[in-house]
Amino acid sequence: MRLAPALFAAALAVLPAGLEAGTASDPRAVALADEVMRALGGRERWDALPGLRWTFGSSVNDTVRASRRHAWNKHTGWHRVEGRSAAGDAYVFIHNLNTGEGRAWMNGEAVEGDSLKKLLERARALWVNDTYWLLMPYKLRDPGVTLALDGEHRDGARAWDRLALSFAGVGLTPGDRYWVYVNRATKRIERWDMVLQGSAPPPRTYTWEGWEQHGGLWFATAHRDGPRNVFTREIEAVTTFGPKEFLEP
Repeated sequence: MRLAPALFAAALAVLPAGLEAGTASDPRAVALADEVMRALGGRERWDALPGLRWTFGSSVNDTVRASRRHAWNKHTGWHRVEGRSAAGDAYVFIHNLNTGEGRAWMNGEAVEGDSLKKLLERARALWVNDTYWLLMPYKLRDPGVTLALDGEHRDGARAWDRLALSFAGVGLTPGDRYWVYVNRATKRIERWDMVLQGSAPPPRTYTWEGWEQHGGLWFATAHRDGPRNVFTREIEAVTTFGPKEFLEP
């Protein structure tokens, strides 16, 4: 899946965080993933969170190139994404991640038929991409993820343990590979390297920084590669959604 030159695709399917990683995973890597989850705020707090809102986008030299707003009810599976297309058209997509049903509007007009089906497929692709940039640390132990320890990285007195992630037939691009750098002292992820499906090494590197706490859970708000920033900001931990948030634009 390739959404735009600056927006790189995520490999993981839509699965609840905190389930077991692939059976081929190194037990030491699984234990490190559990430490990461505890540093984020804990699996129990994450599982209890009703939902999230956030803005995903990209910028170059602080000039925003694209952005869109998400709302996700974790308990019901309803997801809403809205923004503007490259052509400037306003869109709102609302769909259920569990059932596949949904609705879409372009410039305030409801879309039906085959066009609706295509837009709901687009909504799911946006979901997969954008949530992985926000939630990857919470999804290390999702089904289909194989974890391995891949050495350490040092910079003076600072040290990071490197987790290698591969995928067993899950998601839109299961050939993607990621290497996640976990600060040995804080257990916080501070970088990832990626080689996406169909691409050749060397890997591309992005930081995980600008950490904020919402609802007792920690989220990175910036992922930088030189002048480029893939941002996940304006994060809200939601306890109650409005009655029409997943019904109409």
